[in-house]
Amino acid sequence: MFDTLIAGLLRGNVYALGAVGISLVFGVMNVVNFAQFSFFGLGAMLAWFFVVKLGVSFWIALPAVLVICAALGLLINVSVVRPLARYLPLAAMLSTYAVAQILDNVSQLAFTAQFQTFPAVLPTSNFQIGNMRFGTSDVVMLGITAAVMVSMSLFLKFGKTGRAIRATAQDQEAALQVGIPVGTVQNLSFLIASALGGLAGIFFSLYIGVVSPTSGLNIGMTAFVAATLGGLGSLVGAVIGGFVLGILEAFGIYLFGDAARQILVFVILIVVLIVRPGGLLGKVPLISSEPLTGTFLGKGRPLRIPRWVWPAAFVVGGVLVPVFADSYVLTTGTQVLIYAIIAAGFTVTAGQAGVIALGQAGPIAIGAYTSAIISVYLHVPFWAALPIAGLAAAVIASILASPIWGVKGHYISIATLGLGIAIVAAIHLIVPQAIYDIPVPSIGGIALNTPVAYYIIDFVVLAITLLVMWRIRRSHLGKVISSVGSDEVAALASGVRVRDYKALAFAVSAFFAGIGGSLLAHQYTYIDTTIFTMMMSLLVVTIVILGGVSLPYGAVVGSIILIGAMELLRFTPEWRIIVYGLVLILVVRFRPGGILVRNS
Repeated sequence: MFDTLIAGLLRGNVYALGAVGISLVFGVMNVVNFAQFSFFGLGAMLAWFFVVKLGVSFWIALPAVLVICAALGLLINVSVVRPLARYLPLAAMLSTYAVAQILDNVSQLAFTAQFQTFPAVLPTSNFQIGNMRFGTSDVVMLGITAAVMVSMSLFLKFGKTGRAIRATAQDQEAALQVGIPVGTVQNLSFLIASALGGLAGIFFSLYIGVVSPTSGLNIGMTAFVAATLGGLGSLVGAVIGGFVLGILEAFGIYLFGDAARQILVFVILIVVLIVRPGGLLGKVPLISSEPLTGTFLGKGRPLRIPRWVWPAAFVVGGVLVPVFADSYVLTTGTQVLIYAIIAAGFTVTAGQAGVIALGQAGPIAIGAYTSAIISVYLHVPFWAALPIAGLAAAVIASILASPIWGVKGHYISIATLGLGIAIVAAIHLIVPQAIYDIPVPSIGGIALNTPVAYYIIDFVVLAITLLVMWRIRRSHLGKVISSVGSDEVAALASGVRVRDYKALAFAVSAFFAGIGGSLLAHQYTYIDTTIFTMMMSLLVVTIVILGGVSLPYGAVVGSIILIGAMELLRFTPEWRIIVYGLVLILVVRFRPGGILVRNS
């Protein structure tokens, strides 16, 4: 057991380094910084390049990488994040996610996407305690972490700039009033956080022995959980959260195996947020409405769309495309339609209830696996499996999410993101192998497995989805859900059971996510858990934000742009994601309420 404790401390050390940077940016700017994830992978790849390709000493490469990461962090804050400061944090969060996609794929273009062996610049197993072997690299890493933490503590407590950072984190408006250069403080925070991210990535790669441009995602996500566990905005909490998570993860792996690691990580997160909503040392959010929504979603000049556009769009999409389009366009169209179905359902949660749930891949996976399993093993026809998949996703996701609706602020989005990842990890644990030969839709024994048949099925389901969304919005139920998103405090004062209506909105979204998952399963004819990634969850959110978060038909517009238009770059996947990131940044910058905006 002592060996397991040592292993947990070593992992927790890396998580603590990464979590400090994440918590620092959040404390100063109130921004969930997804770009930090990319610095883990970028820092490691740069160190590998300097040492292996250029033959530079590791001790020269290390500060060089930190300077490069710090400079990039400063550039990102000045050019992308700070210009969005006049909007609420959702704008900055989405922009950091877009930057993360750009950084990861530029890194792949520069270094290739292959895993590389990280150079053994320091011994990794030259010491032994019991059965546990560790190396000079681990001792150096612990020493550097301790030095960083002590330096940061002294800097924040006694340094003039450090005190300015603390003041800005406590109250940005008050800091401005007393003459603190908040912009400079924010730049410095991004700079420090990015350097720490690069440092954590280097030592994690040294610990596991391999590196790739996208290797930062897993450690970044875990460091993010550690920061949340300790309390976003608390640097001491980030350190404690990192070590606590590392130790609990090590003992969890010892007891249940590595396959349960992600489940354990996010179950720990959700339990802590339920018991201690602000994390171990963080402040419980004082506002009850989610700061990721609110007035940001109402900004932007509405586009006046003539009434004739909608029937014309229906004729083009439902008649002309299936009649005249070739197989390639129809195949792309099915993807557009499926994501539009999922995103349109999500507008109930994001646009009406005011909750940006970041884990939609979970309900999609539940729907896909439910439909596949009952079709393959119980021989349930597609037409029955489709609604069953939606109901299964709604019921299971709602039961699993039920404890988190009392969580406030950013934490509810983080909890739903963790829930989605944990659901997919649990499915992989239960069904580790891919499912093949999923039956295609059929009528009277005639298989409907042509591109035009798939397209028509998806189009009809989308039309029904939009009709249901329209009816919900116009109903008394829809008005009550909208009141929760508009002003949660007023809704509570009026006797509205806010938690129940948030849960109901999430169930509706999960139902249509399950429908989309079922369609994907039967049209792919196989599924495995690698399909249902965090990227899928954030893509759904981006589609909704791009089209107009409060408008179900905006999801169709967003899907056409992000799925359909991006298909033009399918032969260059790295450039495709880079363009996707740039489009997202431009939309958030110039159409913060989405392409279609609603005033009421």
